Amino acid sequence: MLKILLINDTSKKLGRLRTALSEAGFEVIDESGLTIDLPARVEAVRPDVLLIDTDSPSRDVLEQVVLLSRNQPRPIVMFTDEHDPAVMRQAIKAGVSAYIVEGIQSQRLQPIMEVAMARFESDQQLRAQLQAREQQIAERKRIEMAKGLLMKMKGCDEEAAHTLMRRQAMSKQQKLIQVAEQVIAMSELLE
Repeated sequence: MLKILLINDTSKKLGRLRTALSEAGFEVIDESGLTIDLPARVEAVRPDVLLIDTDSPSRDVLEQVVLLSRNQPRPIVMFTDEHDPAVMRQAIKAGVSAYIVEGIQSQRLQPIMEVAMARFESDQQLRAQLQAREQQIAERKRIEMAKGLLMKMKGCDEEAAHTLMRRQAMSKQQKLIQVAEQVIAMSELLE
């Protein structure tokens, strides 16, 4: 059963949404207004999903969503009366997984949650892939830098520098990036 943190940023009461969630079989573990520090609240109650009920997402709401998405990512579903496509794009860019305009019906909540969870998981996979690629590029740059330093120190060509680093990595049972970092550190020490 998904644990839900319910946030009310409207003048209306949460009873309708809470009732619909209960009817759909979800557990609301906490509910509050948006005057709270959202990242701190999420850290304290650790929900699986965050639901925000808002008339129109304010800048403050979106800023809190950005902070939450950056540091404690999780699916966020926003129920709103705001039809403006620009506001919807801002909300999704901030980290909202599902943006639902008008209407809270208990029979729609399960598919909405499933879509939000699937979209969130897909976004997380893309972020992880991007981060891995960025790491590979950064490591490649450091390896190239180390090769350049070895070429300069040893008076050898690129292939010979690479071979030296590869041999060192194999003999010490290290990764090539570790050897590259050692070469760079030694070069900095000797300068």
